[in-house]
Amino acid sequence: MRKSRILTTCAKGIAPFLREELLVLGFPVLSETIAGITTEGTFDDTMRLNLLLRTGHRVLFLVKEFTARDADALYHALSEIAWEEYIAEDGYVSVTSSVDNPSIRDSRYANVKCKDAIVDRIREKSGQRPDSGPEQDRVVVNLYWKEQDCSVYFDTSGELLSRRGYRKIPMTAPMQETLAAAVIKASGWNGSSHFINPMCGSGTLAIEAALIALHRAPGLLRNNYGFMHLKGFKKSLWNDLRTQVKKESKKTLNCRIIATDIRKEAVEAAKKNAATAGVEHLIEFAVCDYSETTVPDGEGIVILNPEYGERMGKIKELESLYKGIGDFFKHRCRGYTGYLFTGNLDLAKKVGLRSKRRIQFFNGGIECRLLEYELYAGSRKNNEEESNLWMERDVPI
Repeated sequence: MRKSRILTTCAKGIAPFLREELLVLGFPVLSETIAGITTEGTFDDTMRLNLLLRTGHRVLFLVKEFTARDADALYHALSEIAWEEYIAEDGYVSVTSSVDNPSIRDSRYANVKCKDAIVDRIREKSGQRPDSGPEQDRVVVNLYWKEQDCSVYFDTSGELLSRRGYRKIPMTAPMQETLAAAVIKASGWNGSSHFINPMCGSGTLAIEAALIALHRAPGLLRNNYGFMHLKGFKKSLWNDLRTQVKKESKKTLNCRIIATDIRKEAVEAAKKNAATAGVEHLIEFAVCDYSETTVPDGEGIVILNPEYGERMGKIKELESLYKGIGDFFKHRCRGYTGYLFTGNLDLAKKVGLRSKRRIQFFNGGIECRLLEYELYAGSRKNNEEESNLWMERDVPI
């Protein structure tokens, strides 16, 4: 396929970290929104992006832009695209969309018109029509239609890139893999110092940290992407790319990654997920209260993701927990940088420490903050007095 615009989507608030990834990989940034970055490249480039991006959700390759006033105009414009060059007549196609057009009351109707245009065109050219349905494990076409402006993409990812393939046991309310990677990137941690993760849950933060420290591509575990089902897919190029990035990955770490949880079942789940990811031997797991987590001498980060107290009656119970986290930071983590990821800033005040930075994220529909605390090593004059001050400051990124 020709060179075209590529839209890389992400969860709300993660775009700055996705932007950084694209630039490091050598892709230009053409435009940016709160939930996506537009770059450009060839169809082959989408393979690299799907394999290497840690914070992106989908990689959409632009097929065509046009205008359409209503569903009939949409069908006509789509019928002019040479779908038979991209989709096999005995294949399968799914259509997703984002529609804001006054003539359309239900976006599912736009999906049907788009699907009909595709399969009718292929049947006209080949005498056979591909199957279609909701499953996104083969060819996926994405329609963006706002007012009269239409953009049609191939979703080269298929399933969300956050579904790395290692989290077989998610536990309760797990942090999405792409969010975990963005949180780690926000801290600046790169594997040169220790990574401590009490309250590890299903182990997502610790596993993503290990992958980052190893420079291991996050998409290596997946064996199915949308681009694989398009006629332009070059399997030999894909295999060569996988081989190359595997060679560039480290085998060992120069730091310790420690993950603990008071729940035995959580630690067991985290171990199994880490084993699937191929990093279990690099993470030190333990069943213990967060306050008893081993914090080695030296430098590093300590990051906790406690409950936010969304359920009624839970807030009072969590106030002592957040206060305890502050005590843990002050007395056990000196010389480290502490991080608290939470969706409840009132509870975060119970930590009793001044936050150096407050970075905005979204966990699903919940607005959250990653709070950074500088935890001084040794004694420091007036440290205890200063630690009890609370400064509210949101840091732009």
